[in-house]
Amino acid sequence: MEPSPGIRIRRLRLAGIDRSYDVDFTIEQRVRNLSVIAGAFSSGKTAVLEFISYGLGAKRHPRHQEVLRRVRSCLLEVELSGEPHVIERSVGEPSKVAFVRRGTLDNEPASRGESRPIDPPGARESLSALLLSHCKLEGVQLREAPTNRESRTDPLSFRDLMWLAFLPNERVADKNFLFENDYMRKHKLRQVVDVVFGVHDDRAVELGQRIRELGGRLTQAKAELAAARSFVQEQAPTAVAHGEAISSPLTYERELADITSQLQALDQAAQAGTAFAAQLRREHQQAARHSRRAASLLRDCETQLARLMPLRAQYADDLLKLGMLGEAQQLFDPLSVTSCPACLNRLPTPPTAAGGQCSLCSHDLTDADEALTLGAADAGSQAEGNRVNVAAEIRSTKARLKEITNYIEDLDESLAALKLQAEETAILEEQAAAALDEATSPSVSPFLAARDDLHRRREQILRLIDQAESTAKLQEGLAKRAAAVERHEAQIARLKDELAQLGDATYDRDRIIAQISSRYGDLLREWRYPKLSQPFIKPDLTPFVRSEPYQEASSGARTLLTLAWQLAVFEIAVETGAAHPGFLMIDSPQKNLGHGGTLDAVIADAVAIDDFYHHLSVWLADRGTKAQLIIVDNSPPLLAEGNVVARYSRNENQPPYGLIEDETSAEPEEATR
Repeated sequence: MEPSPGIRIRRLRLAGIDRSYDVDFTIEQRVRNLSVIAGAFSSGKTAVLEFISYGLGAKRHPRHQEVLRRVRSCLLEVELSGEPHVIERSVGEPSKVAFVRRGTLDNEPASRGESRPIDPPGARESLSALLLSHCKLEGVQLREAPTNRESRTDPLSFRDLMWLAFLPNERVADKNFLFENDYMRKHKLRQVVDVVFGVHDDRAVELGQRIRELGGRLTQAKAELAAARSFVQEQAPTAVAHGEAISSPLTYERELADITSQLQALDQAAQAGTAFAAQLRREHQQAARHSRRAASLLRDCETQLARLMPLRAQYADDLLKLGMLGEAQQLFDPLSVTSCPACLNRLPTPPTAAGGQCSLCSHDLTDADEALTLGAADAGSQAEGNRVNVAAEIRSTKARLKEITNYIEDLDESLAALKLQAEETAILEEQAAAALDEATSPSVSPFLAARDDLHRRREQILRLIDQAESTAKLQEGLAKRAAAVERHEAQIARLKDELAQLGDATYDRDRIIAQISSRYGDLLREWRYPKLSQPFIKPDLTPFVRSEPYQEASSGARTLLTLAWQLAVFEIAVETGAAHPGFLMIDSPQKNLGHGGTLDAVIADAVAIDDFYHHLSVWLADRGTKAQLIIVDNSPPLLAEGNVVARYSRNENQPPYGLIEDETSAEPEEATR
């Protein structure tokens, strides 16, 4: 069976730091036709639908405190024209981009995620454009003034299409259900309905514009594909080889794992085959330790000699300097005068200052000169105190030099023995190694050859894995561009067929409105609407009953009227193959009928919710994969128990407590229904 066009919701995952919160809308890997989320008030049921809408491009997501504390990203697994995709958006500040990849949440990604902006929705690479392309609505333009042919146009957004796919709680039974208080949104809703059913004004002109626009995109996509193929042909010719099977990296990885296991088995076999040489290994290890110790002692001895030889030379140099100092003290006396500077004969007494004159030269002295610099009475004693005791220093230096010389001689004597010991231990180690090799070589050689061969194969496989990964990336890029070309060609062909048949087909808006109106009345009768008379929908889409618009009905009656309108549009769209996404989400179908808001006793007594679910079950039974409904209901009837995919208790003793099931003691937040 061919996959149904449009969008189907498979799973919602709210990913946190240490865990995730999932809601599954599948059964046996197939999308459920009807899924019900049940449970108490303020447990997160509505948040499920709002996060689905957020994953499909809504501007905001639920901002309850437990969500902001626990959740970091929203991942929505959907089927786009039957092929599973995952759409991811960050949670916190609403993200400006969504990341879309093929595959499911649990399996390895079938492709790398591509970034798609949320705004502007009319951008070619936006998330809205992707989703609309799977609803056969890519490139649709809406006139700002529907009755003016020269009016400016805006691109259709998937958020506009969600008016027909999501009935939130605030719109159920609302007197502004069709945006009567907002002129622009009211007229846009009518245009969206017309576009979905293909009965909007200027259909032929609009189809021609879409064909021309898609033709331009097709030309660009073909040019990009040709350029990519040319580049890949230069970089990796095998990546574009036609009809040639290229092994995937997984194939090589399995072969690599097999080689690794063979190496481990080979090592174990080699170890078992050489177990008899354990004593030889121990002897070789002991000889190696002795050799290393002897070499270390030899290095230490040589290092000490290298350091002590300069020190001994320095002490010898110090002895020479001290000898020269002693001789200088005997030749020169810079501190006192003991000889006559004229005849050089020794003076009988040192020069003195007597009677105001120098005794040596009879020069008159002033008061400042009475103390002679040379020849003072205490000059000799002062000079003697400042003299260096050269003899003592020489004795001390000679003693140290002798000690160093004796230690160096001892090291020289031991150096020869250490060299001999190091050579002997090295020879013993070589002999032990040779004995070990001789004993184990016959057993180890076959293993070594096999191990070398496995290592060569392993390196080859690693290179092939790198090549395969690079080739896979290139092929993925080519496949993406080729798929874009095929998608544009298919869309253009479909639009051309639609344009060719436009003159023969009856795209009559009145007929479509009549079908929707008839289904609207049938639903109210099936739900046993009290005193039902003249149910119909006007051409402006306003629902009537008892000859009055829906705003005049009671709160409970408006619940049924809005549900009937939404379901009538959805069912007729599915049955006629219109460009509807193919899913419908309804929040609180029992609003004003006994759960939440004001109870309308007349309607609640007359209408049984069983009739609502019975109709859905009967109608969906014949739809196969063409339709999907997701209902949020506080207490669905027993008839719908088999369709309940999640039930939140808001009771810590009956898990799950809510959508964020580990948030059970937070302060009361705004009801999330």
